[in-house]
Amino acid sequence: MAAPEIIDIHMHIYRTREWGLRRKQTLQIWEYGDKPDVRFTQSSGSPQEAVDDIEEAGFSRAVVANLFAIPQAIDFAVSSLPDGISEEERARAIKEIESSPGRLLKEFNTWACDLARANPRLIPFIAADPTALPGRAGAAHVREMVEGHGARGVKLHPVLQEFEMGDPRMWPVYETCQELRIPILAHSGPARDRRPYAEPRAFAPVLEAFPKLTIIIAHLGGGAWEQALEIARAYPNAYFDCCEIIEWTGGTTAPTDDQLARLIKDIGPQRVMMGSDYPFYDLRGSVERVMDLPLLSQEEKEAMLGANALRILGL
Repeated sequence: MAAPEIIDIHMHIYRTREWGLRRKQTLQIWEYGDKPDVRFTQSSGSPQEAVDDIEEAGFSRAVVANLFAIPQAIDFAVSSLPDGISEEERARAIKEIESSPGRLLKEFNTWACDLARANPRLIPFIAADPTALPGRAGAAHVREMVEGHGARGVKLHPVLQEFEMGDPRMWPVYETCQELRIPILAHSGPARDRRPYAEPRAFAPVLEAFPKLTIIIAHLGGGAWEQALEIARAYPNAYFDCCEIIEWTGGTTAPTDDQLARLIKDIGPQRVMMGSDYPFYDLRGSVERVMDLPLLSQEEKEAMLGANALRILGL
């Protein structure tokens, strides 16, 4: 029997090794409580390292779901300024960077699409941001990147981008994604300030208003995983990935292996896909965690590894 095709629908690639390691060092994961044996990687997620790791792990393709947040984009642009410029030139350049979040978003997305064009295993999901490019401007950019640069989906992180899924500034982007038949992959989970930016219930207004729009709720709801089944039952256009949460099962506020498997079973394994959240978690380890889940059949697990993504993402 042929081995199942493996498609990672949720990984991150960073523009440089230094930047990737810096982002990993600043990551704080708090919503699953305490767990001493979480398997993190040593990878930086730089382009060459990521492509090598994907090939070594035997993955056929991977969705590059890079995060854009204005403070991080400004930080990267400032850190990339040449060393030899004067203080006056540096101050002027920083002012220009800080006043141009829309340009930073466009540059970020163009880089991701160019990277994927050079590496056939990579599937580019571009970022949208209602502060950097709100409303029709954001929608026009999405269309341009899909039709002219090969983007295959949109990635959102409402918590770090500080907007709620139902934000009216995002409505034109949702309309365009539905029209173009491209999926949205959105971070899901609680925020430390308790704003319901991206808990599963926050997706309901969008799922209701755009019934033909495929929305992938990442992390099976993360620390708000108990809301996921309610949304799945109400909205057939809601899909899920199990990245990160599957590494944290058994944490003090995370589901157990049995609870996570039961959640997937109740949602319908055909609606759940494997993601690694690389370079934070290991590619092969993510596959092993799916295959080790109880309650699910071998066929259901193998579909989560790749076949579901082929169908849901239109690959």
